[in-house]
Amino acid sequence: MSPNTAWGAYAKIADILRERFAAEDPGSLLPSEANLCAEFAVVRNTIRRALATLEHEGLIETLPGKGRHLRGDTSAQYHYRRIAADLRTQINNGGLAPGDALPSETTIVETYGVARGTVRAAFALLQSEGLIETHHGKGRFVRKSH
Repeated sequence: MSPNTAWGAYAKIADILRERFAAEDPGSLLPSEANLCAEFAVVRNTIRRALATLEHEGLIETLPGKGRHLRGDTSAQYHYRRIAADLRTQINNGGLAPGDALPSETTIVETYGVARGTVRAAFALLQSEGLIETHHGKGRFVRKSH
């Protein structure tokens, strides 16, 4: 990548690292931020955003004093997809009808034992599919015309 990287370069770096880590053993230590900055010719903040994306997906974890490691439990990578699939099933089966409010972030956090960001990623996925809509200050609802 050039020193004048395009906006969103962190997402491209996250994609490259995701593919690279697929061949690594669980628990493997990741390269340092400085090494990744040098490899991709980007600033540290860009690398941190890429790593934060991978951590949010559950692919890597930060262990204080030990660095970032590839997670051993890769089934935890896509909790947001499982949550979205469960909500999608409820919508498609009529359990959540058009206009119905979705469960709150807090309810889903407690039900699935995940972070709030994971729940938001599930909602974002459903919204991108046109199944739900957000009414700021009121909540998220099943779209009336999906």
